[in-house]
This record gives sequence, structure tokens and C-alpha cells, in this order.
Amino acid sequence: MNGSNWTADRIPDLAGKTFVVTGANSGLGLATTRHAARRGAHVVMAVRNETKGRKAAAEIRKNHPGASLEVRHIDLVDLDSVRAFAAGLHADGVEVDVLINNAGVMAAPRQLSPQGHESQFAGNHLGHFALTGLLLDLLQASSDPRVVTVTSIGHHGGKIFFDDLTGARKYEPVAYYDQSKFANAVFGLELDRRLRAASSPVRSLLAHPGVSATNLQSTGPSGLIRVGGLFVKHLFAQHVERGVLPQLYAATSPDARGGELYGPDGWKEFRGHPTTVAPDAGAEDLDTARRLWNVSEELTGVYFTLAASS
Repeated sequence: MNGSNWTADRIPDLAGKTFVVTGANSGLGLATTRHAARRGAHVVMAVRNETKGRKAAAEIRKNHPGASLEVRHIDLVDLDSVRAFAAGLHADGVEVDVLINNAGVMAAPRQLSPQGHESQFAGNHLGHFALTGLLLDLLQASSDPRVVTVTSIGHHGGKIFFDDLTGARKYEPVAYYDQSKFANAVFGLELDRRLRAASSPVRSLLAHPGVSATNLQSTGPSGLIRVGGLFVKHLFAQHVERGVLPQLYAATSPDARGGELYGPDGWKEFRGHPTTVAPDAGAEDLDTARRLWNVSEELTGVYFTLAASS
């Protein structure tokens, strides 16, 4: 799709489809929700702050009166909340066609989740890993099911600190953010391999927004990291309406393929129209993928009924 100049105007009719979007009340999640709803999808807005979620839904309905939206609570850092969210969808008979693992926290000071996991790894990776596993049966029943996991440019050069996942020995906010986004990439690629091996109809795709003007740069970091993030945002960032295009392409285009990473086509993938981009070579390492998968199942207690890739 290189040079396609794909835009949101090319999103097909989504009537009859149900999207679950994490972090749907702001930034990329809000833009994803708005575009999916305006094209006819029913969107489950999975948010930590329900008040902000309802306000965001009202704003969308103001411009798109026919928008089909529902707000549900989830705190991806807390695995109990993830389980409760998934259980609610099952209990209410909600069908899921597209899951967009979008929510994230960036370069936050060290904190631990209720289950004792480092908060960035917990919220950005473990929560989405668990959510995907818990909703996989609902996705399998769809005619064109997709899981889109949103990673970051920061996954390049990232690594998994298997011997210090909680940062107890040495914690650096940016390095642990990069770890979590690297984990997103490793997970999305390994999920694709396992789905293919199982002949599942579900596609696993990856996307990253380049450098986009969202609230991540200001709500997560503190001190000099926050100042630096705001400087980069001011100097290089593209508008969220452009940054959201890779994940919208992955979620809606009939040409999007499982196992692909979509990002901006411009210089260093900072900005531009969506295109196929290469993941970090380390994210494709099978030993790393198996080890992360096994650790993630152990830490979340969510076990996929998919065989390991060979």
C-alpha cells in the first residue's frame, strides 16, 4: 500500500460491526471511536474514567446524531477490572468484530498495579494481552474479526527486562515505556503466528501513530521527561486526525493483512499517510516471543487456546 495516501474517507461501511476501543475517551482512541461510529459501527468505549467517557460520547453524538455508542469501565492496569469488563460483555451477549488495543500510559513514574506489576507494562501490555485472550471467543464468531494492537516508534530498540520486569532494581521511565511498546509489537506478531497456525479467522495487526499530538506526552511523564516530550510534540507531532490513520487502516481496510505493522510513510515514520512499515528485528525473534507469551500467561492467569508458533 506504499504511496496510497489512504485517508479516513476510505473507511468502508461498518454497519452491523461492533468495535471495542480501549482508551476511547481521548486522543487516538477518541478519533478511532468517532470515525468508526460515523461509518455505522457500534462502539464499546472501554475507558477508565466513565464520566470523561460519557462526555466524549455526547460530543460525538452532537456531530453524529446516529452514532451507536456505549461506555463501559475498564482499568487495564488492574487485571480484576479487565476480567470484569470481559465478563460483562459475555453476560450481555455483546458481539465483537474488532478489538483495538489502544489505551496507554507513557514514561510514568514507577508504580505497581494492584497485582504487583510495573504500571506501564501492566497497562500497555498485560491488560491488553488479557483482554484479547478473554474476548477471543467472541471475536472468533465474527465474519471478519481483527485485533489491532497499537505500539509506538519507541518499540524500536526496546527490550524485555525479563530479570527485572517490575523495575525494582533499576527503573527508567522511558526505558520501561519502550519495553511495554516493544511487548505490544512482540505480542501482536506472535498472536498472528498462533492464529494462523490454528486456522483462526481472527487477524492480528499492529499500528503505530508516528509522533502525534495526544495527551500522552503530558499526562504520563514528569519533570524533564515531560518537558522533553512537550518539546518533541510541539516540534514534530502531527495532528491526531493524521496519527490515527494507521490503526483505522488496520481495523477497517479490506486490504489490511494480519501480521503487518502500519505506520506513517514520512521521514523516520514520524508523520504521514499509513503504509506498511518494518517492526524492530528483535520483535520478530521467536524465542523472545515464546518467553514473553509464557510470562504474560503466568502473570495474567489468562491462557490462550492457541498452539505456540514453530
